Amino acid sequence: MKSENSKTQTGNEAANVVRILVLERIDAFRKMIFRIAGVFFVCMIIVFANKHLVFDTILFSPASSDFVLYRWLCKLGELLSMPSLCVEEFKLKFQNISISGQFFVHVGTSFWFGLAVSFPWIIYQLWKFAAPIMNKKVREITKKSLVLSSALFFAGITTGYFLVVPLAVKFLGLYQVADAVKNIITLTSYIDTFVMLVIGMGLAFQFPLIILALSHIGILHRSFLKKYRRHAIIVITIIAAIVTPTPDPMTMIIMSAPLVLLYEISIYFCKK
Repeated sequence: MKSENSKTQTGNEAANVVRILVLERIDAFRKMIFRIAGVFFVCMIIVFANKHLVFDTILFSPASSDFVLYRWLCKLGELLSMPSLCVEEFKLKFQNISISGQFFVHVGTSFWFGLAVSFPWIIYQLWKFAAPIMNKKVREITKKSLVLSSALFFAGITTGYFLVVPLAVKFLGLYQVADAVKNIITLTSYIDTFVMLVIGMGLAFQFPLIILALSHIGILHRSFLKKYRRHAIIVITIIAAIVTPTPDPMTMIIMSAPLVLLYEISIYFCKK
């Protein structure tokens, strides 16, 4: 009888411990959500309040021949005696066709910028929440992976903004099937393209980490990536040739170089 009571008491104590641990994790999750939301909304409000900086200085700069990439290309063309590297003067203009369009574009842009600025904080809070339930080895691996992932993400965003967006916008914005057809570019179309390219490059730069994970579980091997290296370079070169705004091979090389480098980094990350 005493042994049964003892077992019952032990079971109740274990249930209470589990209940307390669950409640603690729920409370920690709630606090994490509030911390993430608080910082995110502050960043979003700051971005919203700096409308001219965000739109005139950052978002619309790649849509003009005054953008830094085109100035660099022109200087490079002077050094190499290749005047074709200098892009002809252009400045895209955008139209808004909805009465509330500009406001909602402003809000949506503030959301994405706020998310990008607060991204390191969000990643840190997620890791901090998950760390207590990990063993030491897994915790260290996860920490390094998150730091590397954040660095690659921002490297991708930077590459997307300074390289991919201006070249793609120049090509797509001025492309015509016939002189009779004029491009009337809407504000939402430009912003959607901008966000897609920048965020897309940020995600594309996660490729080495994905390769690393696949190699660790034995799905992918370095020999496979080396075997199809030429195929990958051909595909990258074709994409670069389509997107680049001038027929000069130097511009195509500048466009394709980061993607080829990313592929080579993935080979290095991959296990033998």
